[in-house]
Amino acid sequence: MIILKFGGTSVGKPERLRKVGDLVLKTPGKKMVVLSALSGTTNTLVAIGDHLLAGRRAEAETEIVRLENHYQAYARDLFHSSEYHAIGQDIVSRYFSLIRLLAAGHFDDRSYRELLAQGELASTEFFYYHLRERGIDCRLLPALHFMSIDENQEPELEKISERLRALLPSMAKQEILITQGYICRNHRNEIDNLKRGGSDYTASLIGAAIQAEEVQIWTDIDGMHNNDPRVVKHTVPIAELTFDEASELAYFGAKILHPSTIVPAQKRGVPVRLKNTLAEEAPGTLISDRGTSGTVKAIAAKDGIIAINIKSSRMLLAYGFLREVFEVFERYKTPIDMISTSEVAVSVTIDDDRNLDAIVADLQRFGAITAERNQSIICVVGNKLAEREGVLNEVFGSLGTVPVRMVSFGGSLNNISILVDAGQKERALRLLNRGLFHLED
Repeated sequence: MIILKFGGTSVGKPERLRKVGDLVLKTPGKKMVVLSALSGTTNTLVAIGDHLLAGRRAEAETEIVRLENHYQAYARDLFHSSEYHAIGQDIVSRYFSLIRLLAAGHFDDRSYRELLAQGELASTEFFYYHLRERGIDCRLLPALHFMSIDENQEPELEKISERLRALLPSMAKQEILITQGYICRNHRNEIDNLKRGGSDYTASLIGAAIQAEEVQIWTDIDGMHNNDPRVVKHTVPIAELTFDEASELAYFGAKILHPSTIVPAQKRGVPVRLKNTLAEEAPGTLISDRGTSGTVKAIAAKDGIIAINIKSSRMLLAYGFLREVFEVFERYKTPIDMISTSEVAVSVTIDDDRNLDAIVADLQRFGAITAERNQSIICVVGNKLAEREGVLNEVFGSLGTVPVRMVSFGGSLNNISILVDAGQKERALRLLNRGLFHLED
């Protein structure tokens, strides 16, 4: 079985959803289709939920009416026959009746999570009945019947696998199964969501759970590129990446994929392919466990970085000093991206400033503390870069006169992380594109 995931922009307009139908039908063999909500829906549902939590019911109703009108127009355009026009309007009526029911009652966090699930539930019904109108035999398999997270909000892969193994035999006759991305049930059996990576995460979890032949993530970009196309004019798609390379790129700024997406697929060795709905013949990017050692594949950048510097000649070499420093960040649930040490100082970077003042105050018992905002991490990624002779010379030779604040190399075999001032980021990306890939801007 192949898992095909389509995001909100891929189903955001009726003509695009019909295109998704064409792509699914062209894919040979048995497949499960994972859909996001129509583009813009989740943001609107979040706004509605925020209004309701704040007691702004009139504002919430205004947003509900606007979204309902959009869905009614979508249903009118999607279906052709009078029979399916009626079905489309019934779908809209049912979901917005439930939304208004949630809005009219005591609205709390549980209601909020149920509200956010309505977008995926509606989009999959639209797609199911669209295929039925085309005479296609398919089945709707609700994600709420098998997708779950534990009390730590982590997906329960083994339980997901067990439930799917029990459900799938009854659907053996249908080649196309349709389910929702993003939504799940929590350990209290309430409706919840996967948050990180959303629908991509769902597709990867399903692929891992059933040992799928392949997971295909369809977006409006033709795979991962070797650099940020929003900044660098001349970039090229990457044909193949290892799971580790893709994870590094996703974590350090490649927006096409969330790093959590890779984890389940990598655990079970299921290849992930990134494809473009607007250029279906393009090969995209294949992510698997095979790769070429020592090859620089891509560059990514992560913004909003803060460098925290601890200078302490008295304590740095003391036993347990670094452990105590890390415990401060653990206390405030703030992950560290990079770390650099010398005989008298240690520098770390974070991308979450919510507890920055408290962290700085807590660290002051160790020595002099400074925090530098507006930094960017540039990540040069390749499989087993540490095995490539002269790779650091290539990277720093390409950067020329760009001031480098920190470097991390060796902690991972697959990346070289460089901290620069955010104002130097775009220049650094262009210089690295020219020096490492010989692509002129």
